[in-house]
Amino acid sequence: MTSTNLKYNERLKGLVASLIRETWLTSWELIRITIPVAVITKILEEFGLIAYLSMFLEPVMSIIGLPGSLGLVWATAMLTNLYGGIAVFAALAPGLELTTSQITVLCSAMLIAHSLPIELSVSKRAGANLIPIGLLRLIGAVVYAFLLNQICLGFHIWQEKARLLFKATAESGDLLQWGVELLQNQGLIILIIFSIVLCMRIFRFIGLLTLLEKILAPVLPFFGMGRRAAPITVVGMIMGIGYGGALIIRETSTGKMTREEVFNSMALMGLCHGLVEDTLVMAAIGGKFGGILWGRIVFSLIVTYILVRFLHGIAVKRMRHQV
Repeated sequence: MTSTNLKYNERLKGLVASLIRETWLTSWELIRITIPVAVITKILEEFGLIAYLSMFLEPVMSIIGLPGSLGLVWATAMLTNLYGGIAVFAALAPGLELTTSQITVLCSAMLIAHSLPIELSVSKRAGANLIPIGLLRLIGAVVYAFLLNQICLGFHIWQEKARLLFKATAESGDLLQWGVELLQNQGLIILIIFSIVLCMRIFRFIGLLTLLEKILAPVLPFFGMGRRAAPITVVGMIMGIGYGGALIIRETSTGKMTREEVFNSMALMGLCHGLVEDTLVMAAIGGKFGGILWGRIVFSLIVTYILVRFLHGIAVKRMRHQV
């Protein structure tokens, strides 16, 4: 074997090792959340409490065309993260007759409003008021999910019965079978994470993330952001609020971004972030890219544009009254 082949094999082994390591680190953090969530969901199901919780969540879920029980999926995602929501989804969805459209609507709502305790704290540290951003994400999620559901129904899009990856939960009382299926679903989640980690490496290598930044950056100044805020916002939209928020916190500490720019940036990121990784997670459980990616981007840009113009109009009126 030549030295070139040896170097190639070493690089390949190093790549595989790093992929496995990153997958395991990510998976372990999520397993610590998803297994307790799955256990709690099973307890609620055994005692018939899912139906009672669904009664409280049903009004909101009915607005967006989903069964009330799926409200527990979204609520879990909002309080924990997308994988916590997936754990509840894996437990509940196989027992429901869902269409591809309904899963796409649910995934879209989860993508806009999830991990709120953590992500809203990042927004606050970045300098954006917590309550307006929180309300924007919650109301925005409901409005987009409603519009997407109406479009899907009106044009008969994705109305076929959904094919679910996760196994149905065992009958009540069959705890052994439930445990086996829980482990199988966890294995599937790990496989999803590995696939996403691999895709992210490939996207970085071929320059897709850089291309997305170049496409979006020139557009963002129309949404109340200057040259400094636009690239940072794009990074946050692609990589997520945690990463983008950290960059904005660093910039705001230098005083180079105005309060308006910070708010506009965090508003857009709140509605539309994690465009690659989070979108792939939702696609893995059945969400369609037309709804969870392209529709979400268009909706977020329109809402942010209207919001920026509305706030600018209020500011102008205040200045005129002061004069």
